[in-house]
Amino acid sequence: MSPTPSSDDSTAQPAPPALRGADLRLAYHGTVVVDSAGLRLLPGQVTALIGPNGSGKSTLLRALARLHKPEHGTVALPDVDDVRTLSAPEFARRVTLLSQSRPTPSGVAVRDVVGYGRHPYRGRWRQDDPDGPRAVAWAMDVTGTTGMAARPVDELSGGELQRVWLATCLAQDTRVLLLDEPTTYLDLRYQVEILDLVRDLADEHGVAVGVVLHDLDQAAAVADHVVLLRRGDVVGAGLPHEVLTADALTETYGIRIDVTVDEHGRVHTRPVGRHSHRERTLATV
Repeated sequence: MSPTPSSDDSTAQPAPPALRGADLRLAYHGTVVVDSAGLRLLPGQVTALIGPNGSGKSTLLRALARLHKPEHGTVALPDVDDVRTLSAPEFARRVTLLSQSRPTPSGVAVRDVVGYGRHPYRGRWRQDDPDGPRAVAWAMDVTGTTGMAARPVDELSGGELQRVWLATCLAQDTRVLLLDEPTTYLDLRYQVEILDLVRDLADEHGVAVGVVLHDLDQAAAVADHVVLLRRGDVVGAGLPHEVLTADALTETYGIRIDVTVDEHGRVHTRPVGRHSHRERTLATV
């Protein structure tokens, strides 16, 4: 994941999507949960998938990661029309997924867990990975986990463990990173740190990031593009201020959501409940 060189050539063609899903229909036991969905992840950009519970966000992300077989449609890389033609190791060298939950091994050091990310590059006897030490060291450095390399992962806090799992994904050394609700269960500090790191990966290393988020303001802050889903349909896709409108969000979530855009172009959302306008008396000393 070395930095992507910039170009001053204004006539250069835009880079093709690093990963693309087209006309995807996804189902569980015959029940369609995502229909006719398309998604393009671009190099050096963050795409956030948002929507209510059950809208199909995580299912769509899993399909992009080749963990949910589409009933219709394809997932493609720039040089591969259908990722199903790749072997598992070949695909894992191109795309990695940080899922919502992973089993935490007992008594295994952080550096060894991060090393698990090198499995697509290792031979049968865990050999033939000369670039492994560099990739693991880089992944731990950018996630701030180098200082905990010798600590057992089952002794880490939730925020520390999430950074270790992200380092494991980065050690896989792919150009596409998929994240399924990476800030869930984290306190505010670690939420901000994870999202800052996601932004750094896109800006400084040219990684194409697809991330499922529940917090609308976080999505607006971190993403270049936002995809809004409702009951399995993509009902909006584009720049944050284009998608995160009061009308669209209110209809999608079934609750009034006010939206403001500040002088810096940042989008802020506010769900309005029955007690949102309750008057408060400030205590005085």
